Amino acid sequence: MKSIGLYAKRSNPAAVDVALELKRWLGERNVEVLVERNLAADMGEPDGIAGRELPQRVECIIVLGGDGTLISVARKVGALNVPILGVNLGSLGFLTEITLDGLYDELERVLSGDFTVSDRIMLEAGIVRDDQQVADYQVLNDVVINKGALARIVDMEVWVDGQYLTTFKADGLIVSTPTGSTAYNLAAGGPIVYPGLHCLVITPICAHTLTNRPIIVSDESVIRIIMRIDDERVFFTGDGQVGMALQAQDVVEIRKANMCTKLIKSASKEYFEVLRTKLRWGER
Repeated sequence: MKSIGLYAKRSNPAAVDVALELKRWLGERNVEVLVERNLAADMGEPDGIAGRELPQRVECIIVLGGDGTLISVARKVGALNVPILGVNLGSLGFLTEITLDGLYDELERVLSGDFTVSDRIMLEAGIVRDDQQVADYQVLNDVVINKGALARIVDMEVWVDGQYLTTFKADGLIVSTPTGSTAYNLAAGGPIVYPGLHCLVITPICAHTLTNRPIIVSDESVIRIIMRIDDERVFFTGDGQVGMALQAQDVVEIRKANMCTKLIKSASKEYFEVLRTKLRWGER
């Protein structure tokens, strides 16, 4: 491992100090460190790299922050297959599971090539309006269709692989990857899905039919959502970070992307341990 990229959540006051120490530590081991431009400016470094260019020039990426920061970086990495090491600067995260206490031990393994990677599927979501695709998004966690604060119930006609599923009458709808199953999907009553499974979860938000429940489908499925709305304010959101307003008769087409996110696994924490800790299972 000869080159590593560095991103951070800039609003975290500890990020700059950790980034400076990391750059010094890696430099002592003859590793070239390329720093995302905004973080570099905060560090007083004059030679930062544009965020979307950085993954093309490194063998590994370190993300300092939380799950949201890592998810935003995952979309920048795209199909480059660059592994990501997530370092949590606050409470334990589902994705950024490595803490500062264990960071340098983990990095020693990474530099020597002694690490394993968890491949996480991503989604591609296209929005079709009047038979023209008007937007395209790649996401790691989920696609969410949600009504505005004053909107009425949203009617969403859902098809899976050309077969009619149902028309959900609800406050919204979530299509989640296994990685995203512990995000909005979990809050909306959806299941926790082990990250290695090849499936997607369709979860209605506050459905107005009590028998509407989350449903799990193959990750090879193509999901089409037709917006049966009038003038309601309804929004499409990817990973809670990007999106746009939807209109009547818009079609949202969701499928597995032809890329995945590669997360470097912690040697000291297993997935179920992260679940127990994050969700406080066993506590009274």
